[in-house]
Amino acid sequence: MIEPIPASASLGTEPDDLPGVTSGQIPVIRPQGDTVMRLRDVAVSFSGRSAVRGVSFDVHEGEITALIGPSGSGKTTLLRALNRMHDAERSASVTGSIMLGDLDVYAPSTDATLLRTRVGMVFQRPNPFPTMSIYENAVAGLRFNGVRKKALLDEAAESALIAAALWDSVHDRLKTHASTLSGGEQQRLCIARALAVEPDVLLMDEPTSALDPIATKRIEELVGELKHRVTIVIVTHNMQQAMRVSDQCAFLLMGEDKAGELVEFGPTATLFSEPSDPRTLDYVNGRFG
Repeated sequence: MIEPIPASASLGTEPDDLPGVTSGQIPVIRPQGDTVMRLRDVAVSFSGRSAVRGVSFDVHEGEITALIGPSGSGKTTLLRALNRMHDAERSASVTGSIMLGDLDVYAPSTDATLLRTRVGMVFQRPNPFPTMSIYENAVAGLRFNGVRKKALLDEAAESALIAAALWDSVHDRLKTHASTLSGGEQQRLCIARALAVEPDVLLMDEPTSALDPIATKRIEELVGELKHRVTIVIVTHNMQQAMRVSDQCAFLLMGEDKAGELVEFGPTATLFSEPSDPRTLDYVNGRFG
């Protein structure tokens, strides 16, 4: 729900805590839950060249936040910054602040490997370990973290596969290779693998882009169910998908210097019906992108 109030009114919040807002009116956003992640002035560059800059918004518990915008606007680059996926690239630099609760994601003392158990990732194309069984894929993260007790692994595998809407179709063939599954099933297995370690946040990078319409519908339904279990940030090029699945939207657009910048952030329904920036209106109405 949004209520316009004077920009001079005291909100108990600094102006830079309200990204994507133009002067004159400040939208008051009432989140469903506590703040899980907090981004402030986040920028990503490669070899000194900016790819994303000036991104600030909050991700709230029990919500799905969609990152939308045309190709090249920095959506995936921003998403990968949230769990330090750029660490492997020597030329990459991330500045600003990303907080996961009280944890500073980019603090020198933060272990990136342990961070990724709290901020999981599902990629564009299903990437189960092809030589591993369905069961072994489901518990791979737990085993990597040192869990060895079979009873705990069995319980976690079943729970994660149920949560990923896959248990009913695979419970009697857990020892078969993951490569025997369909594309949609493989993607749900990847989701189960991420859920098994019980993350706080699940990042999803266009998880349905390689799937057929039926599998896409199942993944979208699953995402809607999972937000009650894990906070989700999803990148999508599909505007209809963003409208169907997300609660909040961040619209990114490439600036004149080719860097992606946050144009507007807010409740999905408002961003698509009454955006505050004319560029957002043009994009959601299909005038470019």
